[in-house]
Amino acid sequence: MTNAMELYQMLPKTNCKKCGKTSCMAFAVALMARELTPEDCPPLKEESKYRENYEKLKEIFKPSEGATETGLIVHEDLCFGCGNCVVACPPNVANDPYGVGSGNAPRNVNKLVLTIEDGIVKAQNLEECRRFGKNKILCNGCIVTCPVEAIEFV
Repeated sequence: MTNAMELYQMLPKTNCKKCGKTSCMAFAVALMARELTPEDCPPLKEESKYRENYEKLKEIFKPSEGATETGLIVHEDLCFGCGNCVVACPPNVANDPYGVGSGNAPRNVNKLVLTIEDGIVKAQNLEECRRFGKNKILCNGCIVTCPVEAIEFV
């Protein structure tokens, strides 16, 4: 599924508000943002006529193995430790402007989202990632700078 309209087509479309949203379309948008799960729609979960769509949605939104809370996956078999992602990560630069922000070795490791350890990028301090929390945004600085596509978000 790539958009909220496709998700909406799989929902009951009753606008019952039992999920806490004002409409099934609002629920679909919340699903896309991963603010809610298919389990949060009582009719979808409980009524047999929606069982097939419920199972499809559960499969679409099941947690990816190896993914962090932000959906970040590092393919360690592809990463060769170039560090492009470390210096391109906006929170890394903001939290360590004299280290990472200047292209030098990190000074403030406790607030960095991405670091290189043993020649492979490691994710840490994910609460600092722009893709995390209430005000998350779809930042892709680490993805677009990786020459081998070792980083992805799901």
